[in-house]
Amino acid sequence: MCFIHLTAHPYPHPSTSPTGPCPLSLSALSFTFIFCTCCQPGLLETATEESALCVYVKGLAGSRASIQAALHTLLTVPWPSQREFRACIQLLSVLQWVLSFLLMGGRRSAWVRNWPVWKHFRDYFPIQLVKTHSLLPGHNYIIGAHPHGILCVGAFCNFITESTGFSEKFPGIRPFLATLAGNFRLPVFREYLMSGGLCPVTRQAIGYLLSQNGSGNAVAIVIGGAAESLSCQPGVTTLILKNRKGFVRMALQHGAHLVPAFSFGENDLFRQVVFEEGSWLRGIQKRFQKLVGFAPCVFYGRGLTSIQSRGFLPYPKPITTVIGEPVTVPRIKEPSHETVDLYHAMYIRSLLKLFNDHKAKYGLSEADELRIL
Repeated sequence: MCFIHLTAHPYPHPSTSPTGPCPLSLSALSFTFIFCTCCQPGLLETATEESALCVYVKGLAGSRASIQAALHTLLTVPWPSQREFRACIQLLSVLQWVLSFLLMGGRRSAWVRNWPVWKHFRDYFPIQLVKTHSLLPGHNYIIGAHPHGILCVGAFCNFITESTGFSEKFPGIRPFLATLAGNFRLPVFREYLMSGGLCPVTRQAIGYLLSQNGSGNAVAIVIGGAAESLSCQPGVTTLILKNRKGFVRMALQHGAHLVPAFSFGENDLFRQVVFEEGSWLRGIQKRFQKLVGFAPCVFYGRGLTSIQSRGFLPYPKPITTVIGEPVTVPRIKEPSHETVDLYHAMYIRSLLKLFNDHKAKYGLSEADELRIL
């Protein structure tokens, strides 16, 4: 059975109070539950006369009034609007992506690519994908993604998630994004990366996707790499491409068509401290890049609580990724240097055309030019 022991404070018994019986509130009672198996169930007893059940109507009314006042206070607190709630969800989705990126061919998962969180991620900036030409499922493609920016936000959102509708715009095409091979050394994190379509930027991994995985594969490579990220600044459109020809040779060896892609607004997401060429700090960045594979950029974005504060989250600036016209590439097992140079020049012309045709639509002026170093 169950004994209920109630004691009132500060007076042990109502009759001992100097002003007579004291009205009790629930907060003035201490409860002790004593379970006994030897007594008949249903029998309620009191342990002593001092611990008799003493709950007054006035005390109960006071407790109810306190509860009602607390509920009233809770209901009068302003709740976030739907717009504020949506902005909070978008911010948290970007935060989880940044943490994943900083901690860090592909076994894809349609479930991971279609996570609802990616739509909030897309809407934070926002990000959109623009199709100018069709990609045929009967071919394989190497997509050159430009510019690198700080964290390749546009490339990640468009090629690793379905939030911008890649599969709807290019039916029959399976997109992949090549990233540093070092990101795949952690077993659990490796599976997470590969589930979205990320693969190591190695000849073996890319070669497998272009030759052993059937047709309809599109491997996106951020051509400028870590060296390009060192020159990333808002409003600056400089690409490291003039001597980057390995992706063209690989396209020729596998007969994969070359497709330029440019993400307008990518360089506006962060602010970076750019060190001058020849300075000792720039030298440290380059040495670190050669040793590890990426450059330690000194950059900042917005804070978690306010856009006015500084932190490591990107600023909410619009990004528009435009997929350009494919350059048809023949399959040549051992292409000559002249052949590689020819198709490299054709690719640059296609990229420049894409940039000049769309720059005024997506945040740049007609006077802005694309510098290729």
